Amino acid sequence: MLGICRGRRKFLAASLTVLFVPAITWIYLFAGSFEDGKPVSLSPLESQPHSPRYTASSQRERESLEVRMREVEEENRVLRKQLSLAQSRSPSHHRGNHSKTYSMEEGTGDSESLRAGIVAGNSSECGQQPAVEKCETIHVAIVCAGYNASRDVVTLVKSVLFHRRNPLHFHLIADAIAKQILATLFQTWMVPAVRIDFYDADELKSEVSWIPNKHYSGIYGLMKLVLTKTLPSNLERVIVLDTDITFATDIAELWAVFHKFKGQQVLGLVENQSDWYLGNLWKNHRPWPALGRGYNTGVILLLLDKLRKMKWEQMWRLTAERELMSMLSTSLADQDIFNAVIKQNPFLVYQLPCFWNVQLSDHTRSEQCYRDVSDLKLQKQLSELDEDDLCYEFRRERFTVHRTHLYFLHYEYEPASDNTDVTLVAQLSMDRLQMLEAICKHWEGPISLALYLSDAEAQQFLRYAQGSEVLMSRHNVGYHIVYKEGQFYPVNLLRNVAMKHISTPYMFLSDIDFLPMYGLYEYLRKSVTQLDLANTKKALIVPAFETLRYRLSFPKSKAELLSMLDMGTLFTFRYHVWTKGHAPTNFAKWRTATTPYRVEWEADFEPYVVVRKDCPEYDRRFVGFGWNKVAHIMELDAQEYEFTVLPNAYMIHMPHAPSFDITKFRSNKQYRICLKTLKEEFQQDMSRHYGFAALKYLTAENNS
Repeated sequence: MLGICRGRRKFLAASLTVLFVPAITWIYLFAGSFEDGKPVSLSPLESQPHSPRYTASSQRERESLEVRMREVEEENRVLRKQLSLAQSRSPSHHRGNHSKTYSMEEGTGDSESLRAGIVAGNSSECGQQPAVEKCETIHVAIVCAGYNASRDVVTLVKSVLFHRRNPLHFHLIADAIAKQILATLFQTWMVPAVRIDFYDADELKSEVSWIPNKHYSGIYGLMKLVLTKTLPSNLERVIVLDTDITFATDIAELWAVFHKFKGQQVLGLVENQSDWYLGNLWKNHRPWPALGRGYNTGVILLLLDKLRKMKWEQMWRLTAERELMSMLSTSLADQDIFNAVIKQNPFLVYQLPCFWNVQLSDHTRSEQCYRDVSDLKLQKQLSELDEDDLCYEFRRERFTVHRTHLYFLHYEYEPASDNTDVTLVAQLSMDRLQMLEAICKHWEGPISLALYLSDAEAQQFLRYAQGSEVLMSRHNVGYHIVYKEGQFYPVNLLRNVAMKHISTPYMFLSDIDFLPMYGLYEYLRKSVTQLDLANTKKALIVPAFETLRYRLSFPKSKAELLSMLDMGTLFTFRYHVWTKGHAPTNFAKWRTATTPYRVEWEADFEPYVVVRKDCPEYDRRFVGFGWNKVAHIMELDAQEYEFTVLPNAYMIHMPHAPSFDITKFRSNKQYRICLKTLKEEFQQDMSRHYGFAALKYLTAENNS
């Protein structure tokens, strides 16, 4: 979920310090001199000489007024400074139950990222024109229990601190674990103008333990119901947040929404963006009662003083008791009870705009929040496609935007100073994760990987990587997460992402299921120099072989590899199913070659190559299985790259189960038809782009 604003709004707020200015001064300033019963305008538009109201007398009055305003502004500045000093000297008092206070109104942040955010948003006078009055404290309540929630809440706090301009007071309803972690964290963090109060969650359990709850949050997911009783009695309003919230704007803008509450409105909530409360997610789905789609309680504005007067405690308890007689338990913890109360008392709610709580979980429709800010260029591209085209989904994939998280894990690498450094580039999905450790053992140089994962898989990958001594010992591997979207595997997009984010002058374009020979990294760096890749357009070919055995004694030299070829332990790559893909490498010549040799492009050639980082990108129209590498090699040829085979380099493909995409290619006739159509269109595009030199691609016999 995200707390988001559609744009910074401009608010004009009077300073509290005006109370110290003599009353006669303000009468003079705001009454001014009157003409025809109207106050004199301070607008510069009305002070121009061509205005019919402009006279020498009024000009003198305006100048006098401006001088007096400057004097008052200087008085205000001095008074603000005195008020700030007085506040900093006054002791911090706590007036709540079950809590301990950590006042952090002085000091400097020890986190570089947070220090940058605080400096950007704070000054000694609480910032410049925030959405609420300067120096007004914003109160935030969070229920936080256990190790995981303690980690999540740090991300939430960072996002709030990055944008905030006002003092903050966090009210943390925490168990013993979270209190120990967060108390130490905030004490050592020393963020200025932040105060922390802890409230013992264990003492509150008896208030809600009688409610059966199936939600994963357990008993802690019900504790927002008792905040009117838990928080200090003199606290009038509070923003309540779930730990998995991230703010993308100043929280003061949300705090300012309290001023829009009218009548008996005491709860600020965003409408639920899933169909949960509509009861149509699956057969026999029976949710708690709710008003329409119901409301999500990840972000709540609570007007505490009015809620207490309305006897909120009695209201929610009676509602819960009544509904539990038929529902037996809650499914969504406090959210079910909040919605049941609202169903009976709709006047309690002020509906917040949906961008204050964009819900990114399953079955949500959060995209409705952003219809007015959709990518017009993308919409235009999609509108030009024919939806009746049998290959529409293939064509659409070319324009699909995939959420991408660069450098998902720590990356730290400085390329070699001799300008010969090479990065291995590859892409993978979750089913190829087991190859990572082996590749790291075979290739000691930098690696750039694009991983195609869902959000859940990204967390699985994180746990896998953190549990691997091999992966954690390597800081020169860049992991870039491209999140799943659409029905096809965007293989060439992934390659482009991995290619774009390398820091070396050269790259080895490989696949994740190949193991490079031991020492290939150093051999390629020497070859880059010997073959003058810096000043010539060359693609250095690393010959590819394969084994059908899951257990292989990897050859440590070319001589050993040749012996294994003769024995039938190894084969040239895909010789038995797709000979054309690597036949131009000329393996017969490679067996005896001692120096690099040049080969010519042929139809369907798709070798693994080392090129400069400025080489063409892969064509995104090719997704899943088929022609994705072939098209790239064709474009290298069209740009007059020389293909040079390295005589002492090799890589070996390791066996694995067929991918989902190759299965679709083999079983789905329409898939094969569309791939053939896209291939022909690509060849035509090449001919148009590269002219006469590219005519051979139209006439080449390509039977992929």
